[in-house]
Amino acid sequence: MGETMRAVAIHPTNGPAPATALHITTIPKPVLTNPTTALVRIKAFGLNRMDLLQRMGMYPVPPQAPSTLGVEFSGTIEKFGDGDRQGFGLGDEVFGLAYGGAYAEFIVVSTRMLMRKPQELSWEEAAGVPETWITATQALHLIGQLQPGQSILWHAGASSVSIAGIQLSRSALASQIFVTCGSQSKIDFCTSRLGATAGFNYRTQNWAQEILAATDGKGVEVVVDFVGGPYFAGNLEAVAADGRIVHLGALGGTKVPEGTDLGAFVRKRVRFEGSSLRARDEIYQGGLRDMMVEQVVPGLVKGEMKVFVEKVFPWEDIVEAHLLMERNETMGKIICRVG
Repeated sequence: MGETMRAVAIHPTNGPAPATALHITTIPKPVLTNPTTALVRIKAFGLNRMDLLQRMGMYPVPPQAPSTLGVEFSGTIEKFGDGDRQGFGLGDEVFGLAYGGAYAEFIVVSTRMLMRKPQELSWEEAAGVPETWITATQALHLIGQLQPGQSILWHAGASSVSIAGIQLSRSALASQIFVTCGSQSKIDFCTSRLGATAGFNYRTQNWAQEILAATDGKGVEVVVDFVGGPYFAGNLEAVAADGRIVHLGALGGTKVPEGTDLGAFVRKRVRFEGSSLRARDEIYQGGLRDMMVEQVVPGLVKGEMKVFVEKVFPWEDIVEAHLLMERNETMGKIICRVG
């Protein structure tokens, strides 16, 4: 029998499961089957919305992913394959992105997806960076193609991706940064702590009309949306001519309301593009990792940008961590500390 490790598992393993089905058990320790991979001892891992969806059987898991949840982590390198180490050495402190398996004591991951952990970041802060900040970078630069002096709308403004995105938008010299949130406290957080221009309560305000009023009827050049169907018409109304709508999720559903008018696509020459990160190949993800190292990590080190951590749990409290995320009350990352 091979070596074992502790990891978070779901019981039962087949079918959707509530947060209370999560528990720590013993599973085989992963082995290096690819020459360009490394074995990392995990110090901390970050929670993401996809983890909840995967647990509930609502997320299309890529075929190369293990059954264990989790895609972002921090830790130390314990072992290498016999291929390209990307300049890393044994014992190096790193953080990185994986296709899955981060809710565990060890993970095998491509060296292409590792980044050196700066001393300025704690293990918990570093674990909250990879998925969140890479997704925001992808939405802002690769897909949204925001240019200096242009305006942007981030839906779910207090979500971890949008928290990163607002800060990246400021760094990219956006002229105006708008957010939608479900409470005034979250709007205040986005404007006072993150530097957003203004925020609108989607429960009580017509955010599309508010954005048009705030931009003198022009609209925003880029919209980043995680909600989907219910926001489709509003996004078309709020986007500017020749604007881009970046569709990253459909937490509100995939069906657009009956009677939705698509005329703005032609009239405004709008580009609508959907994307995901986890399903992308290593070459695409690796390019984003390089952008992170060059453009984002220096800003985090200098304090020009900040990783907001809502709460850190010992990983034995994984059930409570998932329940907290389910309540949609957070304004920052939820992190679990291993060991």
